[in-house]
Amino acid sequence: MSEKIRCPWAGDLPIYINYHDKEWGRPVHDDNKLFEMLVLEGMQAGLSWITVLKKREAFRVAFDGFDPAKVALYDESKIQELLGNEGIIRNRLKLNAAVTNAKAFLNVQETHGSFDKFIWSYVDYTPIKNHWEKIEDIPAKTPLSDQIGKDLKKMGFKFVGSTSIYAFMQSAGLVNDHLTSCFVYQE
Repeated sequence: MSEKIRCPWAGDLPIYINYHDKEWGRPVHDDNKLFEMLVLEGMQAGLSWITVLKKREAFRVAFDGFDPAKVALYDESKIQELLGNEGIIRNRLKLNAAVTNAKAFLNVQETHGSFDKFIWSYVDYTPIKNHWEKIEDIPAKTPLSDQIGKDLKKMGFKFVGSTSIYAFMQSAGLVNDHLTSCFVYQE
């Protein structure tokens, strides 16, 4: 039996391989999961994704399962509690941004019916399927991620620069950036 061909970034760590094989690039339509992905991409800014991935379970506990309605109510004492939590990324700006983003996320849900409906409208509700042969060809951002980032900032979101938004689009499956040689690409 031949071994599966994966995108090279998946490496050989089981946590990374599992994330690559089962999550990254697969369309997500659950609002809480989309909120989690948006927050975690913001947390990743300036860090490696493996750092975030290893802390994801601790984040899920610390952030009440990434329920935006709960996170939106976090106050200074909750931020202090989070700053003391060694299981997560303890950056005050990023933690405050998560609370701000939860409030903005709830506003989007109220205005558009769901965040899913809102964010997927940017790609006409169908993933953009790219055809990259080499990892070097994959962009860090695109004109679409520029636009989404700008739109989200206007709505009050923080840590939603174009690069973070493109990474979010990749992880949530709005774009399929698996290499054409990768087994997930065809799936």
